Amino acid sequence: MKVVLIGGSGATGRALVQLMLKSKEITEIVVLLRRVSFEEHIKLKQVIVDFENLTDFEQVIQGNVAISCLGTTLKDAGSKDAQWKIDHDLNLQFAALAKKNGFPTFLLLSAVLADPASKIFYNRMKGSLEQDVKALDFNRLIIFQPGGLIRPNTDRLGEKTAIAALRIFNTIGLFKTYDPLSVGQVAMAMLKAINHYKTGIHTVTVKDIQKLAAETS
Repeated sequence: MKVVLIGGSGATGRALVQLMLKSKEITEIVVLLRRVSFEEHIKLKQVIVDFENLTDFEQVIQGNVAISCLGTTLKDAGSKDAQWKIDHDLNLQFAALAKKNGFPTFLLLSAVLADPASKIFYNRMKGSLEQDVKALDFNRLIIFQPGGLIRPNTDRLGEKTAIAALRIFNTIGLFKTYDPLSVGQVAMAMLKAINHYKTGIHTVTVKDIQKLAAETS
């Protein structure tokens, strides 16, 4: 099985690549990156891409499973317009190229509360992306909607504060939908989902991610 992935330099994408390198079923991994981010491996091909001109690299987007773990923060992007161009437009462009090149399966890392009609910018952006990728009509589309992500060694104060608050609320039974997940859990669930879900559109919730990640092979 050949996998092509975008967003490999992020925490979840990086964790997923490491898991795929250990998978016997996955024989080749192509990761589209701005710069080399992984140690050399016989199964891994790192393609340095100009994401402003992604269509120029269409020929390397060939395989069986396409995966997007691409996403940024408003702070890192600098503006809502810039974040939309990355989280929505670039993801959609990658998905469209994968569809054009005959990929039967697409995995999308989205977020809990994604809703194209939401008044909250982030939720609306993620919901619009889900809606637009669904319209591409992949034979199999698997959308992951984690809540708070626990990244190893994160230095984002807001992220740490939000996760700590969610953990407190969860101990008294509130906000279970938003249970924080480690990037390792999400990555493991994404890997296992490739064999778990069949044809159609599947939305993988926080509880689904927890269950998939905990399953023994």
